[in-house]
Amino acid sequence: MDHALQHETPSIDGAPPQRIAWCANPVIEWLLTEAWSIAEPGELFAAYGARLAVEGVPLMRLMCFIRTLHPQVIGTRYEWRRERGTTEEFSPPHRVTESRQYTESPMAALFEDGAAAIRRRLEGVGEIDYPILEELAAEGVTDYVALPLVFSDGTINAITFSSDRSGGFSTAELELVYDSIAVLARLVETHTLRRTARTLMETYVGRQAGSRVLDGLVKLGDGEKIHAVIWFCDLRDSTELAENLPMEEFLELLNDFFACMAGAVMDHDGEVLRFIGDAALAIFPIDRADHPLDEACTPLEGTCARSLEAARDARARVKRINLKRQDRGQRPIEYGLALHVGDVMYGNIGVPERLEFTVIGSAANEAARIEALSRELGHSILISGEFSRCFGGQIVSLGRHRLRGVGGPQEIFTLSDEGIIT
Repeated sequence: MDHALQHETPSIDGAPPQRIAWCANPVIEWLLTEAWSIAEPGELFAAYGARLAVEGVPLMRLMCFIRTLHPQVIGTRYEWRRERGTTEEFSPPHRVTESRQYTESPMAALFEDGAAAIRRRLEGVGEIDYPILEELAAEGVTDYVALPLVFSDGTINAITFSSDRSGGFSTAELELVYDSIAVLARLVETHTLRRTARTLMETYVGRQAGSRVLDGLVKLGDGEKIHAVIWFCDLRDSTELAENLPMEEFLELLNDFFACMAGAVMDHDGEVLRFIGDAALAIFPIDRADHPLDEACTPLEGTCARSLEAARDARARVKRINLKRQDRGQRPIEYGLALHVGDVMYGNIGVPERLEFTVIGSAANEAARIEALSRELGHSILISGEFSRCFGGQIVSLGRHRLRGVGGPQEIFTLSDEGIIT
């Protein structure tokens, strides 16, 4: 492929210089001068497919699979179709690599066998070697090309091109595509790294905390004072369980417990901040702009109600898990959970070389102290007096009790439908 330097004709009478094309491949020029500003990978693939069509490539379908670091999915599949004009995204789980859909596909040939390129003409052929091609042929695809999309670290992804024109792609059209792949890969890699960074931050730090770190809160002491519902839960008798159960069984129990608790928090728009051994700390932030507070603590029905629904959800999840554990002859999961309301500092703590984004403050400590009363009071879910003052719903008082390390007894509540532990 020939390249020429970019030139500009001299400016005359203050007129802007006239730009002269500097690249023999118009798709590459478009990728370098315009496509770099596209903000999302799905939009990039849609624009790339449309650009190839503008340049005369008879493209009916474009598919790209990008592998990524994610605890639940193996990557993201982007599919653009000419008649639709937009890109659809799908992220399959890791187990998809064990399916026939994957093992008997061109993707497996590219990823596992190191194929440099795959091309199949689908007009008037007999046996087709990949099941996906039978589906595409039935849709009218005449030519199929699959290529590796290689990142700078050697990671192999895949991109495929399907044509429905009689005779398929010409040599010149494929050259236009082949030559643009390396440049496209650089742009896709940038999008992928950005998305992977956000995914890992959300997985290991939390959705809101991860976003704040990526937005620039990275120094020791960076943070802000927020008003929040504080959730603290703890697995009961974990020391005894760890000593008496095989390690694998104890880890399974612990993960089941966290799945019930953290799953309920996240499904009700809460933020899980920390797993502390056998305990978890979470918050439901209260936006002061939306909920102005006075000294009487204006009822914060929405946030408090969501946290209570999350507590009920967690309780129901534990009940379902315990039914399965009972059928297997295993000990049930027992826990304590406290809900409190207060001001906390939400930000970075630690040392400059090793930071943690979490909440600190007396309110967080009080939530842990309230949870510690759950066995004594015979209820799994306990609610602070401060929470009750900020919530107009039906909860039941359990009387006044002293918290360890906190001056003066405090009134403790529970859910109106929370039965006594037996």
